[in-house]
Amino acid sequence: MTEPVAPPALTAAAAYRPSPRILDLAGWLGDPVQAADFPQTTLRLRNDAAAAQVGLDGLDDAQWVAHFGRFAPLPGNLPQPLALRYHGHQFQVYNPDLGDGRGFLFAQLRDAQGRLLDLGTKGSGQTPWSRQGDGRLTLKGAMREALATEMLQALGVNTSRTFSVIETGEALWRGDEPSPTRSAVMVRLSHGHIRIGTFQRLLALEAADEMHALIDYCLTQFPGSAGPDGASPATRLLNQVVERLADLAAQWMVAGFVHGVLNTDNMNVSGESFDYGPWRWLPQWDAQFTAAYFDHQRLYAFGRQPQALHWNCGQLAVALRLVEQAPPLIAALGRFGELYQAAMARRWCWRLGVEPRGTEADSALIAVCEATMVQTGIGPDAFFFTHRGGRNATGPLAEALAAYHPVAGDHAYWSEPAPQTMLIDDVETIWAQIAEHDDWQPFHARLAAIRRMGQAHGPALPPAGVG
Repeated sequence: MTEPVAPPALTAAAAYRPSPRILDLAGWLGDPVQAADFPQTTLRLRNDAAAAQVGLDGLDDAQWVAHFGRFAPLPGNLPQPLALRYHGHQFQVYNPDLGDGRGFLFAQLRDAQGRLLDLGTKGSGQTPWSRQGDGRLTLKGAMREALATEMLQALGVNTSRTFSVIETGEALWRGDEPSPTRSAVMVRLSHGHIRIGTFQRLLALEAADEMHALIDYCLTQFPGSAGPDGASPATRLLNQVVERLADLAAQWMVAGFVHGVLNTDNMNVSGESFDYGPWRWLPQWDAQFTAAYFDHQRLYAFGRQPQALHWNCGQLAVALRLVEQAPPLIAALGRFGELYQAAMARRWCWRLGVEPRGTEADSALIAVCEATMVQTGIGPDAFFFTHRGGRNATGPLAEALAAYHPVAGDHAYWSEPAPQTMLIDDVETIWAQIAEHDDWQPFHARLAAIRRMGQAHGPALPPAGVG
């Protein structure tokens, strides 16, 4: 057991730049809360690569646990964690009884480029928004999120990053896994925690002044494209979110990833994928594949993800009607389809390792690739690996790829016998070693292998709608 330690002074953090800008909105955006007092704090994962972005890689393990297991405030940052308030559509049914029920915003910092980043938690204890929940997180849930975020990042997806996982020593009871099970508290690093549901709450309260303030905060802290000439702040913001979420939908599709729960309270206006619950990767290319066992209508099936994100953008537009007229908002929503197709084209070529030729030609290539996967039963991970740079193609696929040139560069990963995957069986095998033997070696080995795959893919394409 790791015993609690006194809150340490921050050391060796020359690049640490606190920037708690959320405090300007805190009076109506959230509620100050306290973290749970956990029986133990055993460090299981510290993401030093992510920590280096915000000047926190110089913390020793005791300091790390004090800040991210006991939540001693970081110097110059939020004096107390903030549980954010929001509403949302859950499976397209409106719910005003939401908010951070087992997490909070812990700190805000700037990276070397001056972009704002948030440190937010999951499993950190009860808040005013916990309802009947215990505010806790299973260790398996934390492990699953770490695997998901590393895999998504390696596949070029704009995702939150799993910053820290600390086992907390409580026995939790859950209906969807053998109980009692082990517990953890997790910290995420992301570019924001403002959801579409945050705006929906302000609409429900008819809080126009707060809506203007939130729009200004998002435009300032998550800068993006200027939008149409003379566009109002609300219209500019909606155009940026449409650009980001159309691109995010394409990123998930190219990755063969199914998020599972695309509610408006899970949609970050910064355009990042986050909040991973019943996620899955496709074993085969199947538009009807559904991740959440409780999604009986397949509302968030793999092939319906673009539609779901477009629908969510529509709910943001409805909320912004509190301060803007309909026509410019409708025009912004109308851009989603074309933006999505363009993002699919460039991101498909990126993963396949070929130079793009333009949206029309690349869309035709995608159609042939999809048909090949459906006809042969090959999964997307194996397909992109086998045909990297246009290699090993036959029949219609060879014809479609004949006009494409492979990207420059090579990596030994592409000569390995099989690709990295993150199918449900992979996850269960890794978890079994932890649950039965407390053996973390397979988990850390898989993270290393995934990061190597990311290196093989090369630099990710920049996300759309981001300044």
